[in-house]
Amino acid sequence: MALRVGLLGLGTVGSGTAAILLDPSQRHPLVRELVIARAGVRSLEKQRSISLPAELLTTDLDAIVSDPNVDIVVEVLGGLEPARSLILKAIAHGKHVVTANKAAIARYGDEIFAAARAAGVYVAIEAAVGGGIPTIQPLKHALSVNRIRRVLGIVNGTTNYILTRMATEGADFAEVLADAQRLGYAEADPTADVDGLDAADKIAILAAIAFSDRVKLDDIHCEGIRQIGATDIGYAERLGFAIKLLAIAQREAGNTNDDALQVRVHPTLVPREHPLASINGVNNAIFIEGDPIGEVMLFGPGAGAGPTASAVVADLVSLVALMKTQPQGTDLHGLMSYMRQADCRIVPITELVTRFYARIDCIDRPGVIGYLGTTFGKHDVSLESIVQTDRREGLAEIVVVTHDVREGNFRDALAELASGAIEQIAIPSVLRVL
Repeated sequence: MALRVGLLGLGTVGSGTAAILLDPSQRHPLVRELVIARAGVRSLEKQRSISLPAELLTTDLDAIVSDPNVDIVVEVLGGLEPARSLILKAIAHGKHVVTANKAAIARYGDEIFAAARAAGVYVAIEAAVGGGIPTIQPLKHALSVNRIRRVLGIVNGTTNYILTRMATEGADFAEVLADAQRLGYAEADPTADVDGLDAADKIAILAAIAFSDRVKLDDIHCEGIRQIGATDIGYAERLGFAIKLLAIAQREAGNTNDDALQVRVHPTLVPREHPLASINGVNNAIFIEGDPIGEVMLFGPGAGAGPTASAVVADLVSLVALMKTQPQGTDLHGLMSYMRQADCRIVPITELVTRFYARIDCIDRPGVIGYLGTTFGKHDVSLESIVQTDRREGLAEIVVVTHDVREGNFRDALAELASGAIEQIAIPSVLRVL
């Protein structure tokens, strides 16, 4: 007996999902057991890339989530509302849910998963992170026996496209952003992408799964790429790095308290030899370190109709398999449900231990480099390199790269430099180094 799908949204991802379901040839046999029962749209008159019978289309989304003829609800509306409310209503009506909505899951995941457990239904979220890259299920299944140490990656294609263009062409941020908007890679309001908010949603989800703890979005340190300029791109290249916007979740180094995590999003200098340094364009990649597996990287297209729809339908197929083999009313399958243990403690960013890059402009006179070295040393900041790279009109441009240091100490040293004994010191750029 075919299982009936109610689509909430028939935009880019919804249309891509429908296209797969309408053309099951040469796909997994279980795709044939899924049929589209209803599709919710904003406008019945809009021209679409796929053709569905008119009687399947409706603007009444509530009618879909409460329809007794719908077995599984697919939410691909995006945004927080009405998506959250519709997901909860679908669960309350005993329906399984598949969603690509990272914003709703990052903010309301606990509420949604608790409701699903109480109702005995599944909420599947593979499409919420990484587009077509299998990420959620590998973390929940194949890698779940590992003691995960770190999950990091490039999880936003827009910012990766911008940084790639800046690196290859020497272009400025504003110029490339305008091109990305024109090409459809960036929204008219690019805030969620370029300020790191989209990446923060995704790392919150990945961290919660990898470490089986609840992660509060507000506790994640988040920086975007607006401050990155061609100058820093050039220096990174000369020093053997690529600049990438990374989302990182890891156990606090040397801490025996298992609930202490570092979770952060920020532009990062990535050594050229690291696999993430070669991920360019709109592609995404998730890099996982665990014991005993070591290092694993998952790479591919992170957004778009085809990739995201692939993840949506993969979740649908998993649900079909479960529903065919698991009697209704039995306990939820442990590898498909989400059970978080407790709130984790997010380590303050001031306690982070990492390497730093800083670009410093100051007056060009004898003793300046010595003063910089002394000031950093006073705050227990050890320098790996300090190079005077340019002189112009009596000013020197100095680039420093540190060894692993505590972020709070490094920031204290920078504050002293900015208000210290040598006038005309400015610090236009500070970046962390992987």
